[in-house]
Amino acid sequence: MKPVPAAKKRRKFDPQTFLSTIDGGRTIAPFTKGQRVFDQGDAGDAVFYIQIGKVRLSVVSKGGKEATIGILTEGAFFGEGCLTGQPLRMCSATAMTECTVMRIEKKSMMEVIHRERAFSDMFVAYLLTRNIRYEEDLVDQLFNSSEKRLARVLLLLAQFGKDGKSEVAIPKISQETLAEMVGTTRSRVNFFMNRFRKLGFVCYNGELEVHSLLLNVVLHD
Repeated sequence: MKPVPAAKKRRKFDPQTFLSTIDGGRTIAPFTKGQRVFDQGDAGDAVFYIQIGKVRLSVVSKGGKEATIGILTEGAFFGEGCLTGQPLRMCSATAMTECTVMRIEKKSMMEVIHRERAFSDMFVAYLLTRNIRYEEDLVDQLFNSSEKRLARVLLLLAQFGKDGKSEVAIPKISQETLAEMVGTTRSRVNFFMNRFRKLGFVCYNGELEVHSLLLNVVLHD
C-alpha cells in the first residue's frame, strides 16, 4: 500500500507580489497623463492600486463646479468605497502623470482581505494612515493660514523627506488645482508661489522643485 503523500505546504503570502502580478481578478493597465481611470457616477466594482505615477481625485457639483479632493502617489489605493456597498463612484480619478495602475475586482479584493492576514493588516494600516491625513487636512483648513496650507500641500505632493531627499521635484500642477486643494483663490496661490520662489523655497526648472526651506513656513507660528 502506497503511503499517502503529505499535503503540500502552503506558500507564504506576499502582499507586494499580489499587488504586482496579474491573476484572480487583477489586471494592470497604463494610463497617459490626463487619462481618466474612472468617472464620477461610474459603477463601483473594483479597487485600484497605484504602482507608478500620481492620480488626482476630483468631484463636480450639480452646478458644474469642480474641486480637487486629493492627489495620490505610488502605493496608494483608491476606489475602495465599493467594499462598503457604495454602488457608484463619488469622484473621478485622473492620471496626473504617466501611470501604471492595478485594478482589483471587488470580489477578489474581499476574498484576499478575509483570507490573508498580511494583506488585511497592510490595507487597514493604509486606511488608518489616510484617515489621519484627512484629520490633519481638516485641522489645517480650520486653523492655518492659506500660505501655510499651500506650503503643506506642496511638501505632501513632493513626499518631502522620503528616501532622505531634501529637494524634490513634483509634476507640473496648475495654480487652479492648488487653489482647490488649499481652499483659496488662484490669485492668492500665485502671490504665495512668487514669494516662495523669491525666498528660495521653490524653483521652476521644467518641474516644480520643493526645497527643505519650505518647512520654515509650516513650522513658523
